[in-house]
Amino acid sequence: MELTPLRQFIAICEHGHVTRAAEALGVTQPALSAMLKKLEAEVEAELLHRTGRGVEPTDAGRAFLEHARGAVRQADDAVTAVRELVGLEHGSIRVGGGATAVGYVLPRVIARVNKDLPGLRFLLREAGSSAVAQGVLAGEHDLGIVTEPVTLPGSSDLLRVATFSDELRLIVPRGHPLEGRRSFRWQDLAGEPVVAFEAGSAVRGIIDAGAGAHGVALDIVMELRSIESIVQMVRADIGVGFVSRFALEMNPKLGEGLRCADAKLTRELSVVRRRDRVPSHAAAAFERALLATLRAKPSRKRNAKA
Repeated sequence: MELTPLRQFIAICEHGHVTRAAEALGVTQPALSAMLKKLEAEVEAELLHRTGRGVEPTDAGRAFLEHARGAVRQADDAVTAVRELVGLEHGSIRVGGGATAVGYVLPRVIARVNKDLPGLRFLLREAGSSAVAQGVLAGEHDLGIVTEPVTLPGSSDLLRVATFSDELRLIVPRGHPLEGRRSFRWQDLAGEPVVAFEAGSAVRGIIDAGAGAHGVALDIVMELRSIESIVQMVRADIGVGFVSRFALEMNPKLGEGLRCADAKLTRELSVVRRRDRVPSHAAAAFERALLATLRAKPSRKRNAKA
């Protein structure tokens, strides 16, 4: 079976509509419909059924889609391996991660790897942990950095290369009563305006759970996804906020942030890739640099008040 029909079938399923898939692929809708009819005749099963909004895979279609994606992924891997071997291209690294990883961890890793492998291309995607894990499983990313736990269907196919602890710390505006302190208690934030991560994110869940466990209902005045946006809002005296210690390391002017004295606000970050994929030379070099960066201990200052 040729790969073109498989790629076209995958596109139809992803778009949920034959016409939109045809436009994305640059082919005509009749040609795509004819391909689908021929494909169904070849497998002797109906692969799609029409809905009010477009098309959805049947049970047979879902099974076929899973294997089609695997076949296309393996074919793409084979082509990439051959091209790298004969020197047709230097290769690319596809990495997914959250705001902390993409904004504050990966730039240092890329700088390190780029010195040894200047021909590499880096394709980064910022997304929530579930979307990143799904991207790794689908072969869209070579590596992903996710917040544990990952509970997606098929997550057993993820290999956890390493797991590290990250700490969330409080930052406050200039002149705030907590400025200059090394720690805070949840009761200190009772009635305080808080600039928070968006609801539903892993980091937000950790913060809400910590406050709730100590009987404090946070006054969320703004929800953002960007760490830099949170930092700027705190600087503008909109409220206090929480950021990763990795972000603080890259912003010395913010100080070390305040640790939670009631209980540490920590999360587990995992570097993941598919179990059935052997990383290329470039991907392996990137993985080593990433692990070295994550293992690096943050610098500590001694001039903060208790």
